[in-house]
Amino acid sequence: MKIEIVNCGHQPLPQYATEQSAGLDLRANIDAPIVLRPLERRLIPTGLHIALPPGYEAQVRPRSGLALKHGITVLNAPGTIDADYRGEIGVVLINLSDQDFTVNDGERIAQMVIARHETAEFIEVEVLSETERGEGGYGHTGIK
Repeated sequence: MKIEIVNCGHQPLPQYATEQSAGLDLRANIDAPIVLRPLERRLIPTGLHIALPPGYEAQVRPRSGLALKHGITVLNAPGTIDADYRGEIGVVLINLSDQDFTVNDGERIAQMVIARHETAEFIEVEVLSETERGEGGYGHTGIK
C-alpha cells in the first residue's frame, strides 16, 4: 500500500523495524528536549502529515520499551488518525512513573499501525438476538 506523506520536520520517514513489524516508529520532532514530570501529559509533534485512502485509519500506539522501562505511554491509546485528517500527527504522551522523563529530538515515541476499517450503518430494532453470554459484562466468566 502506498501512502502519501509530507515531512515538515527534520526526522526520517517512519519505518518498520523488521520485515514483519506491524507498527512504524514515530519520532519526536522538537527543537529542545521536553521534560515530562510524573503524571504530566504533553502533545509531542512528529512533523508528519499523511493522506490515507478511504476505508483506512492509522492507529497511534505506545512503544512497549518506553512503557516497561520508563512508565511512558500514549494517553489516548490507540489514537486514531482518520483518512480525511491532513494535520500534523501529534502523540499525546503521559508519564505514569514517579520520575521525570526527558523526550529528546528524534526519539522513537510511539508506533503507528495502518488498519482497514468498516463504516457501520445502524439499523434500529426493538430487541437483539439472544446469545449464550447475554448481558454478561466485566468479570462475568469468573476468576479461573
